[in-house]
Amino acid sequence: MSPTASTDDGDELLARLGALTAQARALAEVQRSRMELAVALQRGMLPRELPVVGGVRLAVRYAPAYQGLNVGGDWYDAFRMPDGRIGLSIGDVQGHNVEAAAFMGQVRVGLRALASVTGEPGELLAMTNDLLLSLGSDLFATCTFIRLDPASGVIESARAGHLPCVWATADGWSGVTRDEGGPPLGIQPESAYPVTRYRLDTGSLFVMLTDGVVEGPSMRLDEGMDHVVRLARIAAVARLDANALAAAVVKGAEQVGHDDDAAVLVISRDGPGTRP
Repeated sequence: MSPTASTDDGDELLARLGALTAQARALAEVQRSRMELAVALQRGMLPRELPVVGGVRLAVRYAPAYQGLNVGGDWYDAFRMPDGRIGLSIGDVQGHNVEAAAFMGQVRVGLRALASVTGEPGELLAMTNDLLLSLGSDLFATCTFIRLDPASGVIESARAGHLPCVWATADGWSGVTRDEGGPPLGIQPESAYPVTRYRLDTGSLFVMLTDGVVEGPSMRLDEGMDHVVRLARIAAVARLDANALAAAVVKGAEQVGHDDDAAVLVISRDGPGTRP
């Protein structure tokens, strides 16, 4: 082979490598833009601020999945209801794509809108279930809805196929709620959602969360829930700030072994009450 031919081959190889590098950079930029768009869509469907209520502290943490368009449908919400009580919801939509994120927005908005018709958590979930079924979507959602009376500390809770809550008191008691739940939203017509009532002590707290916080290939659900119970007990006894607990709980999502959404909503109370 002549020196001229060798140089020509080298130039051609460098040109091909340059073209491949430019393509890779362009694809990476497109992927980054798609990821940012998906995450922005998802975050835009979550509330920008929480209600400020005397005697009650609310804190949230939310960590979205960051694999391209592999966004999920986890959400949280907190808002004032017409009777002055506070409505709180947390949930998870089946799937991890833009459709799941959009369906999540429908569920959250539906809960808010129907709360003006009925504030009773069981009836509210039943009406939301009927609404979602009427939309004809193939997706479904799990959800916990709580109605909180800030004055008395009474919590009324109903679950639609979702994880139970974690509770803890300032005197060292803690555990997982054992309330009866109904099926996920959007699956079965005319479903019933039983309501369970609790009352919070001074310094007591409730932790609402999604499964991305406590379950994955590297962590069993019972292990994850036990971890949150321990964190909640420590926070209640030490009178830690609700924001500190929410941050500690969502950090546990790093241990579950997968990229999934993770949402945590902490409720703590400064007024009187009794153990859940």
